Amino acid sequence: MGPRGRNNGYSGPVVAIGASGPQGMNDIGRVLGGLPVGLRAVVMVVLHRPTDQVSHLRLILSRATKLPVLVASQDLLLEAGTCYIGEPDAHLELGARSMGNLVPATDHRHRNRTIDLLFKSVARHAGPRFIGVVLAGSLDDGSRGLAAIHHAGGTTMVVTPGQAAFVGMPENAIAYDGAIDVIGSPERIAAEIVARVGVADGRREATIVPLAL
Repeated sequence: MGPRGRNNGYSGPVVAIGASGPQGMNDIGRVLGGLPVGLRAVVMVVLHRPTDQVSHLRLILSRATKLPVLVASQDLLLEAGTCYIGEPDAHLELGARSMGNLVPATDHRHRNRTIDLLFKSVARHAGPRFIGVVLAGSLDDGSRGLAAIHHAGGTTMVVTPGQAAFVGMPENAIAYDGAIDVIGSPERIAAEIVARVGVADGRREATIVPLAL
């Protein structure tokens, strides 16, 4: 990827996943449930959540996956084989340096655009292999960010659109800009992620990448 914005020496994969609503939560659990211990990638997850309410997302996701699920904090260095989420009022983003920073939700500047925020940061700063995944949700968050990942040379994946009466995130992502590499069930998406990034041989790697929230 040349000088486009690689992290300080990090060349491992990053998987960014975005979803919204109850079906999106279910899709996230199904994708994470298909990712094995030792996955050779950092996994970063954004689910639309109210900024003024207590969130139990970490507990819920921990029940769905064998990967460690951590709430990212300022100055935290990310590790391959681990899933990270932000706080409801501190949006998750991939940073260009080993020092983390915060993207606060107090001014609602990124309201309903937190998936795009993550995806665009991954397009800017991830190593040579990176994947963006849009799962179920309403509206069109993730479409612009997934297009940025596509144009930066990353892999794009979208869950198969459901039977809902409204046009939601998967439909908008598919229609927005640029070909989608994989369209399928959460289980197929999980299998494609594993096939593309690989699994450490009998151990979790200690690869470190920078963080921004």
